[in-house]
Parts: sequence; C-alpha cells; structure tokens
Amino acid sequence: MKKLLLGISFMAAVVMAKAQQLTDEKKAMKDLLDKQFAFALKQYQILAKNTPADRMPKTYYAKSNKLETSDTKWWCSGFYPGSLLYIYEYTRDSGTLKEAEKRLAILEKEKHYTGNHDLGFMMFCSFGNAYRITGNTWYKPTIDTAAASLATRYRPGAKVIQSWNSSKQWKGPVIIDNMMNLELLAWVSDHGGDPKYKEIAINHANVSLKNHFRPNYSSYHVVDYDMSTGTVLKRGTAQGAADESAWSRGQGWGLYGYTMMYRFTRDKNYLKQAKNIAKFIINHPNMPADQVPYWDFNAPNIPGAYRDASAAAVIASALLELGQYATKSERKLYVGEAKKMIVSLSSDAYRAKLGENGGFLLMHSTGALPLKSEVDVPLSYADYYYLEALLRYKNWYL
Repeated sequence: MKKLLLGISFMAAVVMAKAQQLTDEKKAMKDLLDKQFAFALKQYQILAKNTPADRMPKTYYAKSNKLETSDTKWWCSGFYPGSLLYIYEYTRDSGTLKEAEKRLAILEKEKHYTGNHDLGFMMFCSFGNAYRITGNTWYKPTIDTAAASLATRYRPGAKVIQSWNSSKQWKGPVIIDNMMNLELLAWVSDHGGDPKYKEIAINHANVSLKNHFRPNYSSYHVVDYDMSTGTVLKRGTAQGAADESAWSRGQGWGLYGYTMMYRFTRDKNYLKQAKNIAKFIINHPNMPADQVPYWDFNAPNIPGAYRDASAAAVIASALLELGQYATKSERKLYVGEAKKMIVSLSSDAYRAKLGENGGFLLMHSTGALPLKSEVDVPLSYADYYYLEALLRYKNWYL
C-alpha cells in the first residue's frame, strides 16, 4: 500500500510539475509578446515621422542612413498600413489607428490596379485587416473592387493568374508568391462577392500544385506558361540562387498559401501539400539552429550566406495556422518550430533597438540577392508577417 501511495504521489508531482512548466512557458511568451508590441508601437511612431505623407516605407540602409520609400503602386504598399493595424489590434492605441487610416487613404486608389498579381498583398493585408479589426463597412467596397481588378489577370486557357506581364525572359510567368493573393479572391466570394473569384483561386491553386513543386515538395520560383494552352514552357527563378534551388521565402509563400487555401475550401489535398512543404522546411539540413533561414536553402556560401528574417516571419505565421488543422503531435511540432523562429526574431540578433533601423522592427532580410536589391536590410513585409505571427500565437496558443 505504501508503494502504491508513493507511486501515486510521484505521478501527481510529475503532472503538477508539467502543468507548472506549461504555465511558466505561457507566461514567458505573453511577456515576450507584450514587450514586442510595446516596442513596435514606439518604433512605428518613429517610422511614421520618417515617412513622407504620400509615400510608404520600403527599406532602410544603415550605411547611408537612408530610408527608402515607395509609391502606392509598389507591391509592398499594403504592408505598412497592415502592420499599423496589427499594432493597433494588440495595443488599441488610437494614434496608431489614425496613422493607419491616413495611409489607407492614399492607398485606396490602387483598388483599380491591374499591372501585376500583387493586389492581395497591396489591398487585403491593408483594407482586409482594416475591415476585420474595425468593422467599418466603408472598407468593403474597396476590397471587392480589388478582387475584380485581380481577376482580370486570370488566363482561362491555363487556369492561372498571370503574375507579371510578358517579357523577353518570360512569356506567361507565374510565381509562387501568387498563392498569397488568392486570399483576396476567396474572401470576397465568401463575403457576398462573385463566386467566380473563389473558382479562380481554386483553379490557380490546383494548377500550381501540379506544376510548381518538385518531388521533395520544394517549390520553383517561376513557372512560365503558354497562357492559351496551359503548357509549361520552362521553370526557373528570378530571386533564388539557381533555377533548381529552394529560395527560402518562396517556400514560405507556398506553405502559407496552401494552408490558407485549406482554410477556405477544406480541400484535404491542400492540407496535405502544406504539411509536406512544412516537412521539407523543418527537416532541411541547411536550416540554421536559430531557425532563421539562409536566403536560399541552397545558397552557395552556407554557412556564410545572408539570412532572410522575412522568410522566417512568413514561415512562422504559416506554421501557426497549420497547427490549427493538425493532429496533436503535428501541432506540437509546428507550433514549437514557429515559437523558435519568433524567439529568434525577437532577440537582439534580429530585432532592432528603439530609434534605430530607420524605424523598422526587424533587421537582416534579403529581398532579391541575385538582383543586388535589398540585401541584409529591413523590409516592410518582414515586419508585417512577424507581427501577424505574434498575434496568431497570442490568439491561438496562449
């Protein structure tokens, strides 16, 4: 009897210790989230002062102390107001909301833009969040119109949305990034819009699943199509290390895109694809110990290659959503990996000090190294998906 009682006492102590450990871990993460959003609130006040009223922040070059901005047609124009809205969502700071509203006002005209596929990034990360967070119905017609504009780039013969216009290099290019813009189309159809938008999104996702991925579930950056027949002309890269390499942010776009498409459709093929992409990323032998990827998983000078904080932010946010649709053991893996990325990005190695980095939150992102563009700098979309990952962790796992 004494042995039985001792055994029960021991098991109870183990259970209590594990429960306390979980409580301590949750408290530590809550403290981290509180700290990061308090920092973001102050840092983005600096970024707001540095950014002209008719422009959007793009990146910052420390050596020349130069903040680079863009017009509202640049593909990243929605990330700054989107980040402001995430900060407002967490802090409820009225000044941050006012700044977001000012930037939305100059962006609103781009709902008619049809120059490329980036309407989702531009208009849903901004106006989509504004509508969700504030409930202001004034934002919805802008979102609906943006979906109609994006749909003009759909090519029925190939059943894909053409990313860029034809050029000497590409006849009908579709890039993996385009998976992200499908959220705008699917959301509008699900919220009273034309059902054809979601059909377009599904068609694009299905064709990309077939043509954009290698047997190991890594993704090509660019697939070039004959848009009249859907024939694949070639596969290559614009921003990766090589045509056959795994450009890190591109892997994140694919993971995020198929996880998001499962949310809208509950198509198990999309969930399976997302899990396989996650497995490729998590198990890659070139993933650094701090879980912030090199700019390309096959970069030629690893371990001396540049990192890409933006890829880590996108992947972390995607893994947190994937955890919502996973088994208990899978969820533990996905959330655990995302947590490692968040902790690394929140450390002094990647997160700027107050007043530095031009007002951006994260350092060490890589935009397009082969083009010698935005190398080892802050980027607006790195901040956006980092903030999104922080919020998702708070809402789903605390």
